[in-house]
Amino acid sequence: MIRSLWSAASGMQGQQKTIDVVANNLANISTTGFKKSRADFQDLIYQNLKTTGSPATNTTQVPTGIQIGLGSRLAAVTKIFSPGDFSQTGNELDIAIEGDGFFQITQPDGAIGYSRAGAFKRDSTGQIVTSDGNPLSPSVTIPANATKINIGSDGTVSVQLPGQSATTSVGNIKLSAFSNPSGLSSQGRNIYIPTDSSGTATEGTPGQNGLGTITQGLLEMSNVNVAEEMVNMIVGQRAYEVNSKAVQASDEMLQTANNLKR
Repeated sequence: MIRSLWSAASGMQGQQKTIDVVANNLANISTTGFKKSRADFQDLIYQNLKTTGSPATNTTQVPTGIQIGLGSRLAAVTKIFSPGDFSQTGNELDIAIEGDGFFQITQPDGAIGYSRAGAFKRDSTGQIVTSDGNPLSPSVTIPANATKINIGSDGTVSVQLPGQSATTSVGNIKLSAFSNPSGLSSQGRNIYIPTDSSGTATEGTPGQNGLGTITQGLLEMSNVNVAEEMVNMIVGQRAYEVNSKAVQASDEMLQTANNLKR
């Protein structure tokens, strides 16, 4: 019965983490480019009371042993990089990736971060930057007198200048891909950084070598499905509740045993 107390307690701890993951998903339902997470669990070690295949007699074997599980634990929290819905904004610097790939963002320390959020702006020097003021890599600068900005599906950025009929190219937006995007480390602020698990970034031109294309005037929204998350919340809540009932039942059984009289 002591074993059941600890097993049920591990189940309660695990379901609390499920609710934590669901709550974070729901909190970011309006976050541009957000990718939902999923809690993955695995069972703990087992106590062998009778080994399968051990001799029962000189001529027979035990067909089925006795193993008592000791609970569960959180094995991983996996990022799900399925595409989110697209929202049409009409903003010239709102861009979405249709397909695989990440925008390259130069961080304040000079390192490159990676993002799916395409809500870009211009800073005081004309650079295309994120909402935190971090520029794209390679940097793209829009002339102050530009009257129109065009971003092609291959990432080519061109502008219309006063008195000129033809557009002028001012830079190119590059994308990066990873062999295992789920291995990226989330840093907050819509930024991921590579890890040994994700592999190194492979930079390329949008629309080539498996990379997605770029669409101007759209934003990729969060891929969180409210109905799915509500179901996960109910399942986690009920699982937590039933594990608490197992703790209560074990406690009552121990109480009964302690109250036995000769």
